[in-house]
This record gives sequence, structure tokens and C-alpha cells, in this order.
Amino acid sequence: MFSYFFRRLLLMIPTFIGITFLVFTVTRFVPGGPVEQAVLRYQQAAAQGGEGGGGTASGMDENGQISEEMMQRLKEIYGFDKPFYQAYCIWLWRVLHLDLGVSDTYSRPVWDLIKEKFPISIIFGLAGFILSYSICIPLGVWKAVKHGSIFDTLSSVLVFIAYSIPGWTAGVLLLMLIGGKAFPLGGYESGAITKNSFLYRYVREAVYVKDIPNETIEKYKDLKEMLSKESNCQITSSHPAFYSVPYEKRTKIDNPNHNSLSFFGKIIDIGWHMFLPVFCYVLGSFASMTVLMKNSLMENLGQDYVRTAFAKGLSEKTVIFKHTLRNSLIPLATGLGHMLSIILAGSFLIEKVFNINGFGLLGYNSLIARDYPVVLGSLVISTILGLLGNIISDLLYCVIDPRIRFS
Repeated sequence: MFSYFFRRLLLMIPTFIGITFLVFTVTRFVPGGPVEQAVLRYQQAAAQGGEGGGGTASGMDENGQISEEMMQRLKEIYGFDKPFYQAYCIWLWRVLHLDLGVSDTYSRPVWDLIKEKFPISIIFGLAGFILSYSICIPLGVWKAVKHGSIFDTLSSVLVFIAYSIPGWTAGVLLLMLIGGKAFPLGGYESGAITKNSFLYRYVREAVYVKDIPNETIEKYKDLKEMLSKESNCQITSSHPAFYSVPYEKRTKIDNPNHNSLSFFGKIIDIGWHMFLPVFCYVLGSFASMTVLMKNSLMENLGQDYVRTAFAKGLSEKTVIFKHTLRNSLIPLATGLGHMLSIILAGSFLIEKVFNINGFGLLGYNSLIARDYPVVLGSLVISTILGLLGNIISDLLYCVIDPRIRFS
């Protein structure tokens, strides 16, 4: 078995090279790339300069077109001055050294941009992943046990209605109906928190520097500097001088936002914002996983070993949960490995609807803006996670069903 997984790991190398080489080649030949966009911006700037009486801009010929020298310089800047296969080798060598390049749009390292999106996408994807399996597996088991009953029929109708509605469409509907009322209109966390908001009770307490005793201020250099600049500045309980002020003089932080909340308040704020997006995320995989669980369990309930277990006098609960359920989980194990990439990639359509600046939306916006360093950087992460997900699925097969041997 070790040799099988070792071969699978080695097979990841040519697969990764094939995927990235194909996409990298497409970015070299697709129209509207970064060089063309830079030329367009340069021509527009030159035209505006000409209208202002500035004359012909440097790098432009007599006809107002980009000169060959300027075009060659732009190609060198964006890495288009070499053949695509040579440019790919250079890019791959940098990736092996954990250098994903610099974004053309944000002028920042691609790796820094991706790391900023990891926490958002992990929370979003992991919550949807856990809810999907924690709801669909028990529901599928119960539907198999109650097959043909009113509960099975009604739940099937609801499941397939939910399956027929795309997650992003449900998101638009929910925002129209309850957005801005019971739930926020989008985003990942609250901006300004007003006194009328239920989150205001979780805003941390603060004290004004002017209310701190003078003998306490003398102990801390930062308090002296704050007091010299502005007497209305505040400190929170994280500063030891906070507790020198009597309780009756303590107040809430001025102009509070998400960062002004307590730890418990931040969790509530994030959960409040993520409820609708996660609900829409679960909606997409809800029906397929529930029906798959039900059909798999019903198929195993008809096997000979189940009839033998019933003939021995075992209860239905024991037969289902001890003998049948484990084998019925094998089809669902296929999706568990792939969830590794879905957790980070998320659903860019849902992120777009709810204005959640996660990993999926970053890749989508970069593709629209032809920001190829970010596109390729996102591809590297998603490809590695997808390939690792396939191996994890095979490992789960062995864990769930001991009869499976990869030899």
C-alpha cells in the first residue's frame, strides 16, 4: 500500500506540470493580456497629454503609436519577451522556490494576497463542509429507514426543490427578502456599529486618558504621548492603566467597529454575516449528498450479511449503525478528499453575491482583470489541493472499508 501512495505522490509531479503548462500557455496567447492593457493605458495618457498641448509623449512614434522600443520594454516588464516554453520554465523555477510573482493589479506579492484570503475562505468553506455532512448523512439514513413514508416523500420534494435552485440565485433572493433586516447585506464583518445594533452590547469598555490619575500616567510613556496629542483618546482593558479608572467612569469605545468587539462578540458578528452565504453554499450539495447517502444505505440493507445479522436477532439500530452505515459511507468518501480544495477555493459566485473578499473572488477578479500572476498563483494552490484531495480520498477508502487494499 505504501508503494501505491508513493507512486501517486510521484504522479502528482507530471500532472501538476501538465495543468499549469496548459493554463500558462493559454495566458500567453489569449488577447487582452497585461501588455495590451498597458499599451491602451499609455495611449490614453498620451492622448490626454496631447489634448492639453503637451506634444507627443516619449515612447510614441509620429503616428501616435507605441514605438518598438517601448513595446519591447513593456514585454520585458510583464515577462512576455521570451518564448512561452522558456517563460514557463522560469515561472516554474520561481514557484519551486515559493515565489508566485507580483500582482499587476495590486503591485503586491501574490503569496501575500493569497494568505490574506485563507482565513476567510477556510471559515466559509469549513462551516459549509461540516454542515453539509452533519445534516445530509443523518437525513439520508433516516430517509432510507423510512423509505416510502410521508416523511420520505415530503423531504424528497423539499430536497429536490432546494437542488433546483442555484446557491447564488438563492443568495440574491435572500438578500432581497431579509437582507438589511434580519441579516446584513453582505461582507464578512461589521463596519460601524451603532448603539441601536444588538452587537453594541459586546463593544469593549474603554476609558479616556484624561480620566486616568496623574500618578498612573507618569508610569507609562505612551500615555504621556497620547495625552499631549489629544485628551479624548481612549485605551481598553488590554492596557494596565485601564483598571486605575473607577468603574463609573468607564465607557464604550468611540466609533466602534468589528475590532472593537469582545472575542465572543467577534464570533457572533462573523456568524451573523456568514449565515446566509453558508446556507447558500450548503444548498448546492444538499440534495446530491442526501440522496447518495440514502441510496447507498438502501443498497447495503439488501445485502446477504444484513439479512444474516437480522436472522441472528440483532436490532435494526445495531444492524444499521454497526454493520451497514460504515460500508454506505464509501461513496461519500470520494467527495471528502475533494472538499480540501473546495474549502479554500469556496464558491466565487456566492462570494460575489455577498461581497465576501475570499479566495474564490480573488481568482475571479484577477481573471477578469487579466492579472495573470494572481491567476496562476491561485491555480498552483487549487491544483495542489485537488491532487492531494484525490490521494486523501483513496486513504479514506482504506479507513472506511478494511477490505480495500491498494497493492
